[in-house]
Amino acid sequence: MEFRYLPMTESDKKAMLDTIGIQSTEELFSDIPEKVRFQGELNLKKPTSEYELMKELSVLAQKNVSLKSHTSFLGAGVYDHYIPSVVDHVISRSEFYTAYTPYQPEISQGELQAIFEFQTMISELTGMDVANSSMYDGGTALAEAVNLSAAQTKRKKILVSKAIHPESRAVIDTYAKGPELEIIEIDVKDGVTDLDSLKEQLDEDTASVVLQYPNFFGQVEPLADVQQLLTNQKKTMFIVSSNPLALGYITPPGQFGADIVVGDAQVFGIPAQFGGPHCGYFATTSKLMRKVPGRLVGQTVDEDGKRGFVLTLQAREQHIRRDKATSNICSNQALNALAASVAMSSLGKQGVKKMAWLNIQKTYYAKQALEAAGFTVKYKGSTFNELVVELSKPVSIVNEQLLEKGIIGGYDLGLVQEDWHNHMLIAVTEIRTKEEIDTFIKEVGDICA
Repeated sequence: MEFRYLPMTESDKKAMLDTIGIQSTEELFSDIPEKVRFQGELNLKKPTSEYELMKELSVLAQKNVSLKSHTSFLGAGVYDHYIPSVVDHVISRSEFYTAYTPYQPEISQGELQAIFEFQTMISELTGMDVANSSMYDGGTALAEAVNLSAAQTKRKKILVSKAIHPESRAVIDTYAKGPELEIIEIDVKDGVTDLDSLKEQLDEDTASVVLQYPNFFGQVEPLADVQQLLTNQKKTMFIVSSNPLALGYITPPGQFGADIVVGDAQVFGIPAQFGGPHCGYFATTSKLMRKVPGRLVGQTVDEDGKRGFVLTLQAREQHIRRDKATSNICSNQALNALAASVAMSSLGKQGVKKMAWLNIQKTYYAKQALEAAGFTVKYKGSTFNELVVELSKPVSIVNEQLLEKGIIGGYDLGLVQEDWHNHMLIAVTEIRTKEEIDTFIKEVGDICA
């Protein structure tokens, strides 16, 4: 069979042309002057059968490096984690896969409940009162949090740690241009935010303090110390960008007085697919629930007392009315939020905790093994699943040679800061085996010898 779907026949084409009263397809373009129309044949291959085309594309695809063909130690915001097989089975169901925004709750209870469960699990992980039904990704969620803090406090000064992912900081800068916010970046000391610099910049004009936990370098920030600094700044808001998997083991930001917690749910059930699409989350206190960007699903009962779910607190048009909008975000990542929900439900509370624990333990093993092999591991604080290693050669050269060995190396920090061209950010997740870690360290050692 040459076609998956039945193509239009000549009789179909003639019937449509007759209906609109023209003789040929060319007549459809009669309003376009002949001199500006393309004359001749496009430089394209001749049409082929579906089977032949699939075979050709498969051969081309096999030339790509993938997480199936190579062992990956690359993180920096997109991670290679275990994805339960049930995730694809559930999200591939047509009622989820092709669903639009559930404006009509009477026919969308399944999707609404799935989103509600996502909100509930994110709230539990972050220690916050309420979470929205997802956002585009962690970077935009963080920038939305910054804008919310400025609007809520009526202040313009934002203190942003340089230990936040550089791409997220770039998104914040872009978002800040419209409302003319003053973004002040706080230096890093020993792999975490320099609290002395933070204290020096903190004043009554500060709308919010923004940190990442664990941060871009894999270090666990001292949120309790930051909370102490904010004790005398009643209006200044505390914003934390956090890996939700890490929160399965380490203390959630909500217990440190965070006002807003955001992050990316890619770590739960969403593959590392060319850097996206992802699923951002946005969690906050009940005081701010009406200021939350995006959508909220609430639980209620119908007139018969049966449990039901609806979009709540915000009108459908809220985010398209410029004069009343709290945000310009008017959509979400419902399918990816569902994937994250299915993954978290499949793992369960203890499973998520064990998965996070394995990330910590395997990273600690890699750190010890690297030091034993003579490498300098930067920063001595607590880490989650990433660490910084200093190499004797540029990371770009090391990574090229690692690819030939079937290994995707770590992130080149020289892309962030020029004098870090020989510093590699290595990610070690729960699916990396001892043998893979040992092989990686041996190969890097041989390349740098």
